[in-house]
Amino acid sequence: MSVSIYNNPSFTDSPYGLKLQQTITGSGAMGTAAGSSVIPSSIKRVYAVCIGGGGAGASRATGGGGAGGAGGYSAGWTFAATTCTVGTGGTGTATAANGANGNATVYGMVFAGGGSGGLTGGSGGAAAGATTPATGTTSTTSYTGAPTATSGAIGYAGGGNTGAGVSSGGGTGVVSTTSNQTGGAGGRGLIAGGGGAVGTSGVGTGGAGGTGDFFAGGTGTSGTGTTFGGGGGGGGYIAAGSNASANNGGNGGNGGGGGGGAGTAGTAGSGGNGVIYLYY
Repeated sequence: MSVSIYNNPSFTDSPYGLKLQQTITGSGAMGTAAGSSVIPSSIKRVYAVCIGGGGAGASRATGGGGAGGAGGYSAGWTFAATTCTVGTGGTGTATAANGANGNATVYGMVFAGGGSGGLTGGSGGAAAGATTPATGTTSTTSYTGAPTATSGAIGYAGGGNTGAGVSSGGGTGVVSTTSNQTGGAGGRGLIAGGGGAVGTSGVGTGGAGGTGDFFAGGTGTSGTGTTFGGGGGGGGYIAAGSNASANNGGNGGNGGGGGGGAGTAGTAGSGGNGVIYLYY
């Protein structure tokens, strides 16, 4: 008889024998950072799970921008640190530019990079796997030592253009401004990238944000003309991605979701903020 790990209480992501003690959503000294408290002096080592901020979608003057990649995921034992850094997601703008990268999350010796922003050329941003975001659509090496993944490939951290992985890449935007166009969906993963945008005189349909293991991505918009075609935000580890609105990209869900790309003259979606979980 087969057993699913998703609906069986015998299975858990928690380290054996430990309890989730803190969920931290802001940076600073322990006890002052959002959601944090001072760790008892008797606790010398903790098991930390870190998720970096998601990348923002790209914006274009005409056509559709690529979506942001998901923040990285890393976990391991570390000393009980007195400070922490929770990476914020990249901020989406209406200015025609590549999307801003997400920022790294750091607790003690555990690091998770921020996702790459989408590209104005239409390429989706890569997911993060190390302490710095990737360049272009190739992911970085993960904390486990897993190799980089190129555009569209499956890897621990997915490459851009819908690459799948533990953290996934952003969907492809379509730069063509004529005919009916559909943006690429964000990649599938534990944490997901956003959907690519379109900006066309025909029927434009923005790509949906990727769906993560726990939360769905947002939907893209669809309609005739350049006031439609925004891409949805990617599903984060702790929240769903936001739906696109008109030619504006949806924001990535908190816990590293990538932001959706923007269509012609729209505002790109921002990446979701990271998070730290401490077990001891």
